[in-house]
Amino acid sequence: QVQLAESGGGLVQAGGSLRLSCAASGLTFNWYGMGWFRQAPGKEREFVAAISRSGDYTEYVDSVKGRFTISRDSAKKMVYLQMNSLKPEDTAQYYCAADYYDYGADPRKYDYWGQGTQVTVSS
Repeated sequence: QVQLAESGGGLVQAGGSLRLSCAASGLTFNWYGMGWFRQAPGKEREFVAAISRSGDYTEYVDSVKGRFTISRDSAKKMVYLQMNSLKPEDTAQYYCAADYYDYGADPRKYDYWGQGTQVTVSS
């Protein structure tokens, strides 16, 4: 049974930092590209960042470039999202997702999803 478990969300002031973690189990981790998405109340799910199976390639939505960094640790089956210089508009539920043999911004390509972790940025 595949499980993706996010953690690390919370309440932070604008300008602060958080590090989200996603623990993967039940899958061959190196076969999957990984992504982070977010959804704010009343809005559609939005792509945030993705990383290739090898970790050599990454992709970000323009609004987080230079502030967020995605990384992965294959030995630990973990993927991370380091979020710096947080803004109130980053407030959302953040989801980790796994894409078999690929990665990218299209949520329809992802095979497995976590339950999400809430990030709230106060102004």
